[in-house]
Amino acid sequence: MSTAPSALLEIRDLSVHYPGRANWFFQSAEPKRAVDGISFVIPQGKTVGLVGESGSGKSTTGKAIIKLAPLTSGQILYQGADIGRLSNADFLPWRKKIQMIFQDPYNSLNPRSDVLGILSEPLEIHFPGMSKSEREQRCAELLRDVKLPPEHLRRHPHEFSGGQRQRIGIARALAVQPELIICDEPVSALDVSVQAEVVNLLQDLQEKLGLTYLFIAHDLAVVEHVSDHILVMSKGQIVEQGVPSEILGNPQHAYTKTLLAAVPRF
Repeated sequence: MSTAPSALLEIRDLSVHYPGRANWFFQSAEPKRAVDGISFVIPQGKTVGLVGESGSGKSTTGKAIIKLAPLTSGQILYQGADIGRLSNADFLPWRKKIQMIFQDPYNSLNPRSDVLGILSEPLEIHFPGMSKSEREQRCAELLRDVKLPPEHLRRHPHEFSGGQRQRIGIARALAVQPELIICDEPVSALDVSVQAEVVNLLQDLQEKLGLTYLFIAHDLAVVEHVSDHILVMSKGQIVEQGVPSEILGNPQHAYTKTLLAAVPRF
């Protein structure tokens, strides 16, 4: 008898609210509820897809987990430890366990640094005892992992295509050997012809390295392809969730049906 995977990350009643803008009639306005009391679990070694349109709160959810957005209330539990309200210094060891792949593969990379510098930076922070030659060897391995030649270490971001830059972003996320990777719209800025290559790479890396993903996207078709479980988010709340066959085969919420209707049919 098989047992269910243990929870790597558990979100309990998470909220992220931003102050509302004052206007001429009131000194303060209602806060913007970017994320409003959501709860979900990400099992070890699985992919949970978080889908919704722009402004639904999905990216804010991912940023809150990795401490890039302020937590208003709720809990973020990593293997049972509450990490949601740690200081930046106390969160540093957890940042090695949780990494993020950003949407824009150009703006997320330092244009003044070569690939070696980009990949070496997290190694210098999290593995201070690693020698320069060891870091360079590790960076070459990372490029091979994302199907790029090690000779690219001396090149700069502007010398690469969008798909290649995103591969470098993936390599950077892998550098510190994380357990959980938050994929924040990792293919939405790429040409359609390149999207499938990057998605397949992420799946290959998951199988090879035993990674766990929170895969954030607005495209339900992409989320269906990669996810073991799907969360549908609208206006800061999770309005529906289930396995891909349930969500696409028998959607219950009107918003899910709208997302499904937007999936291109060929």
